[in-house]
Amino acid sequence: MDCKEMALSENTYNYITDYPVSTIPSIDCTFCYADVDGMYNIVYLKRAGIPNLDTAFYEYQSIPKLYGLMQIEDAVAGYDPISFIASGIPQIQRPPLSLTGKGTVICVIDTGIDYTQAVFRDENGNSRILAIWDQTIQDGPPPEGFLFGTQYTGEDINRALQAEDPYSVVPSRDEIGHGTAIASVAAGSSVGGFGVENANLGSANTGQSRIYEGVAPDAELVIVKLKQCKQYLRDYYLLPEEVPAYQEDDIMLAVQYADSFVQLFRRPVIICLGLGTNSGDHAGGAALSRYLNMVATKRSRAVVVCGGNEGNAEHHYAGALQNGGGRNTQDVEIRVGDDSRGFILETWGNLPDIINVTVRSPGGETIPPVRLTTRQRITYGFVYERSRISIQSTLVEPSSGEQLILFRLEDPTPGIWTFSVSAEGEVRNGTFNMWLPITDFLDTEVYFLTPNPYITLTEPAMASSVISVSTYNAENNSFYIESGRGFSRVGTVRPDFAAPGVNVPTILGAYTGSSMAAAITTGAVAQLMQWAVVEQNNQFVESREIKNYLIRGASRDSGVNYPSRRWGYGRLNIAGVFETIARV
Repeated sequence: MDCKEMALSENTYNYITDYPVSTIPSIDCTFCYADVDGMYNIVYLKRAGIPNLDTAFYEYQSIPKLYGLMQIEDAVAGYDPISFIASGIPQIQRPPLSLTGKGTVICVIDTGIDYTQAVFRDENGNSRILAIWDQTIQDGPPPEGFLFGTQYTGEDINRALQAEDPYSVVPSRDEIGHGTAIASVAAGSSVGGFGVENANLGSANTGQSRIYEGVAPDAELVIVKLKQCKQYLRDYYLLPEEVPAYQEDDIMLAVQYADSFVQLFRRPVIICLGLGTNSGDHAGGAALSRYLNMVATKRSRAVVVCGGNEGNAEHHYAGALQNGGGRNTQDVEIRVGDDSRGFILETWGNLPDIINVTVRSPGGETIPPVRLTTRQRITYGFVYERSRISIQSTLVEPSSGEQLILFRLEDPTPGIWTFSVSAEGEVRNGTFNMWLPITDFLDTEVYFLTPNPYITLTEPAMASSVISVSTYNAENNSFYIESGRGFSRVGTVRPDFAAPGVNVPTILGAYTGSSMAAAITTGAVAQLMQWAVVEQNNQFVESREIKNYLIRGASRDSGVNYPSRRWGYGRLNIAGVFETIARV
């Protein structure tokens, strides 16, 4: 098979490396690879004749992590612009600033876009979408330098809009609607009479329709529709069959594609990610996080990442071991519901301690602690239960430098599973953290009996250079209970600030979830980029400067200590940025 076939085939493994492919340990098979900015390689390994994925042959950081959509509720009827007003959006859309994202490019990497919606057109009726890379369609040419998918240009999209059947020209669709909702919040437009009257936007009191407009209505758009993950990864991570899930390596390629649209010092690009995962060290060490950091520190770029909806999911445990009195062992209990296919549990230690974990099933069978080597994987079966557990222990996980013990439980018996964590020798640090998968990646209830709501921002929101946002309800300025919370596992201040994400008006109705907070923030960044780069008030601005402008302009309450694990440095207020600039 050729390289395109290898990239798409279920008969190949995807493998992420930050070293030359020729040095992959014991590689002796057919492979192709894609270069990611000279920083990573995505390698496609033909599976025949190489070890299975559940062996110690593969490094943890090289197996693509899976990311889910950060949406809590389906769209509901109603239109309330309070989320935009609280963020200072309309105040700076109006003169004298008139910041509408003009000259900027917003890239939404998600489920695609309904390009036929009028909110994505300009005053002449032409599409403001510069390009769509649909990774799911293989009939047309991919973007130059990429192996798969089909790219549709702005010219293609305009031809489609003139056709009787637009999808006969550009067949890309957003079947889920998540990407369309994000794009409409960040860059929906009502100019030139092309506003949309949608029944879902109707007022609950009057039943009348409203004209919809997003945050940066003059920004242009680049859209990447991510393909669903390969089945072998869905099986490895024990995901429910129907849940949308996207591969880390495909997202990295999408970011690289978005970065190619930058015109340095003239047309900045803002990348929006409404996706998240609980996999990873929660300190920004994963491949996608590190790559986003690199992109975010370039001039004329910014990356906005949602903080996820895992703060109230009971999927994080924070432990602390101490010396003496039996305190160097801690029992961690997990409740597993009926008919679970299984799940992956990650346990991360902290230097310089070495931890061991003993597992006890609900039926009382016990698995002894793994005797540590540099890297190993052991699989256990149970005598009286059908459960099967694989344990991968890595003393020094390369991307973080910390100890990782990864448990993969198949067909777990319903009830209470106990993981007894102990230190080997004297306790020096004593802290450890455990994460279950995000809620959408579980097919039944699985949760810690004594969870910790902090360090629950999903990755890649822990990456230090991206703009990371938590979620609040603008109607009453209350923190959204489902929102992820900081800080990072190593104490880095994440999130940067909170943005509205409850009942946010979109072209498809009102959505709730951290992806909406990211969408509003993305539009606000486009407004700020217009002022700084396009209008040349700070033409050489870097992403870190953009982030710090937003932090300085954030709204803060007197009763909160900042930085806060919930609020970061406050609430998004783009109008406050210019009030701050005016004072200095």
